[in-house]
Amino acid sequence: MAMSPENFFTALFTFTVLLSASALSHGSVPPRTLSHGLSTSGYYLTSDELWFNQTLDHYSPYDHRKFRQRYYEFLDYFRAPDGPIFLRICGEGPCNGIPNDYLGVLAKKFEAAVVSLEHRYYGKSSPFNSLATENLRYLSSKQALFDLAAFRRYYQDSMDVRLNRSSGFDNPWFFFGTSYPGALSAWFRLKFPHLTCGSLASSAVVRAVYEFPEFDQQIGESAGPECKAVLQETNELLEQMLKVNGKAVKELFNASELDIDADFLYFIADAAVMADSGSDLVEAYAKYVKEFCMGVFGLSAKTYSRKHLRETAVTKDSADRLWWFQVCTEVAYFQVAPANDSVRSQQVNTEYHLDVCRSLFGKGVYPEVDATNLYYGGDKIVATKIIFTNGSQDPWRHASKQTSSPDLPSYIITCHNCGHGTDLRGCPQSPLVIEGSAKNCSSPDAVKKVRQQMVEHIDLWLSECRGQRRSSM
Repeated sequence: MAMSPENFFTALFTFTVLLSASALSHGSVPPRTLSHGLSTSGYYLTSDELWFNQTLDHYSPYDHRKFRQRYYEFLDYFRAPDGPIFLRICGEGPCNGIPNDYLGVLAKKFEAAVVSLEHRYYGKSSPFNSLATENLRYLSSKQALFDLAAFRRYYQDSMDVRLNRSSGFDNPWFFFGTSYPGALSAWFRLKFPHLTCGSLASSAVVRAVYEFPEFDQQIGESAGPECKAVLQETNELLEQMLKVNGKAVKELFNASELDIDADFLYFIADAAVMADSGSDLVEAYAKYVKEFCMGVFGLSAKTYSRKHLRETAVTKDSADRLWWFQVCTEVAYFQVAPANDSVRSQQVNTEYHLDVCRSLFGKGVYPEVDATNLYYGGDKIVATKIIFTNGSQDPWRHASKQTSSPDLPSYIITCHNCGHGTDLRGCPQSPLVIEGSAKNCSSPDAVKKVRQQMVEHIDLWLSECRGQRRSSM
């Protein structure tokens, strides 16, 4: 028996929020999706900009060029002079402040300062006025890790000056990140263990993946059989209609700028459905995509436009091109359609992604996935004092570390709407508010249990840091 449109709307609205918080497939967390339409009141702990002169190329002893990198600090909970410093890593989008989520709760509990550094090239931290391919050579996770190390040294020194104490004093630091920043948090602890007492790697995509069909497999599982069936039916209808009158179909979805059919189908793959079976399936789907995916959650057809992605001017929308460069050079995460039972069009395959890379950056650009995993270890990372957390319905968890060990505890938060970054953000809801509340999760106790385990690890590792510092004096 077919689900009614009203019930379908309710179920799939929740699923769309899950996907919005889980990240759409053009990147780990596309920059425009999470904060679109949210009330700014209380969203940030602070949005006051500060600036730091960062080294452009950490690997060259001869290149002394610098660029201005944006950062933020929040000191309301800080216990001077020896309280901990929590560094929240920003990722593949503009960093407009320090979000008021569960990290704020942790900062208050541990009487910590919170600082956050914008990722190089993104937002207002662009080293160049042009994002031509040759200017992107310094955009990489490796350079970003050195940015964090250099900033940590700078901020610790500035804190010493402000507190009028001799240099050499070291506050205990702890690093936090979600999604790609979650991977950076883990990788920082791996590469610079002397500079942080530990790391939280929330929904951390530490395993670079060339072909990633598990993404859509999880989408289908999380959606449920009825929703999945309608997604598949809608995709089939759309592919047929594109052959007959592609222009009209794209206009229906406010996506006329997507000249290439596969780009349109990728856009469709990043939206959820509100529809019932029948002749008006596509119309109902289009209405839902326009009103909710685009109107509420900020999904934009422009993000999928090759013309837009080729633009080299630095604008507020440059993150789309920048993340594609990181995808096309380091990590891939190519969300290809599974061979069987896919909710995504089979036109969105490996060759499609490689064609996007070539068309945006030239023939010489290729994702060095094996080299990335050799350098960091992938999901077999060998390090200590990293907490890995994942939501059970997050499609990105299949690129994370899901097995636990004493030195690398890993927790999966299991509930109906536990998605990307649930430990810090809470669960999806309407309207979408990200203050870290667990009450909107179908199993709040599952979230609270993992959060308590996080607190215990942070408390222990900060204490061990303080003990090591005292013994070295």
